[in-house]
Amino acid sequence: MKIRKLALKNFMLFEEAEFNWSENINVICGENNTGKTTLLKIMYSLLKPVSKGTPEITTKEMEERVFVEKFQGVFRPDEMKIGRLVSRVQGSNRTDFCVELDKKQRISMGFGNRQENHADIKLDLSEKRKEFDTIYIPTKEVISTTLYFNSLYEQYHIDFEEMYYDLNKLLERPLSKGANTNEQNEVLHSFEEIMKGRIIQKDKKFYLRIKGEGEFEMGLVSDGYRKLSMIIYMILSGSLNKNTILFWDEPETNMNPKMIRPIVQALTVLARMGVQVFVTTHDYFVQQEFNMLAVYPKLNADKLDIRFVSLYHDEFSGQMTYEMEGNASDLKHNAIMDEFDAMYDREQGYIYGI
Repeated sequence: MKIRKLALKNFMLFEEAEFNWSENINVICGENNTGKTTLLKIMYSLLKPVSKGTPEITTKEMEERVFVEKFQGVFRPDEMKIGRLVSRVQGSNRTDFCVELDKKQRISMGFGNRQENHADIKLDLSEKRKEFDTIYIPTKEVISTTLYFNSLYEQYHIDFEEMYYDLNKLLERPLSKGANTNEQNEVLHSFEEIMKGRIIQKDKKFYLRIKGEGEFEMGLVSDGYRKLSMIIYMILSGSLNKNTILFWDEPETNMNPKMIRPIVQALTVLARMGVQVFVTTHDYFVQQEFNMLAVYPKLNADKLDIRFVSLYHDEFSGQMTYEMEGNASDLKHNAIMDEFDAMYDREQGYIYGI
């Protein structure tokens, strides 16, 4: 299962937009408050209710409730009123949005700005839809809190978006039986080379085992390593496989720049394995590592389709708009490179007294 298109109208910052995605790797950039994370959340919220491991939807009432609750849990609007996700204008307004998938499958949703928990849902899906999984990796890690997180989330109002809860449930899955595939071993090797160790689980607690040094509980490991540990375990448990759509929000968070290249390489291996990858980033190194794959054929022997999306405010209308290109160099609005160039110019000014 792959996402082919996302179309949305009057959703939060977006007045109207339509994104045609790559089935391999999509890199989304832009300044703060341009809607990068919003795009990931919309697609995740539309797909998670019908993905692997979720209950069957048997009635229209259940269908509406499941999708509304997912958007409430992921976006967490005030008082859980989904109408607050509609673009803010005076008077009545309505949002409509949809994802188009393989084989002309489609999920559509719409609601007005005065709705609290009602939405119009339309599913055009095959009976085999639950063969795919969706995984959202947010900016904060959860592997260090796996033991208690789910029970607390289910019993109390905890100010965490529902992606954290969903991710934690995936981390509770046991290891899959059988040998790893060659692709799994390749990506596991990339991550384990970074961390110089292996991930093990004991009684819902995770440890990093380093040869010659012993086992370290996740609370003693850096935040960046904890994120990598989540990916490693989800590969080992079979949750992250060729039928997965992976959303990773700012993988560079708490990562040393030296870790970026092997992370991009590992994500490339996942894409070759069949995973559809969506990444948001503010980071020069992340964008440029992907850009080199897109520009230089010898680095991309499998000819993976890599698309770069730049979100920005139109300087005349002030509205949110975007552009999509096959490499970052062709983006006319690139907040990352613009700031890189501006810093270079400032330094030249200091050096030459300009």
